[in-house]
Amino acid sequence: MEKARAHLYIDGRVQGVFFRGFTQDLAESLGLKGWVRNLRDGRVEAVFEGDKKVIEMAIKQCYIGPPASRVTNIEVNWQQYTGEEKEFTVKHTI
Repeated sequence: MEKARAHLYIDGRVQGVFFRGFTQDLAESLGLKGWVRNLRDGRVEAVFEGDKKVIEMAIKQCYIGPPASRVTNIEVNWQQYTGEEKEFTVKHTI
């Protein structure tokens, strides 16, 4: 098992469509830690920490998203696993 951290910027119709809740439910069901939040420019930002293969599955599910969403692109920045995330939370918009 390879531990990893992925920092995502998700573009498309991803605000006002339960995308953050979807991402939190997804991460918790897969045992991933991290957070998700809306950005003022209309994107969603998320961080996943855990097994790299599981994170890759989560990213594929984010492309699908909740029913009302339409994801056009996900920018993924792979980073060193830190272990600092203790749960998966929804953060306030910045």
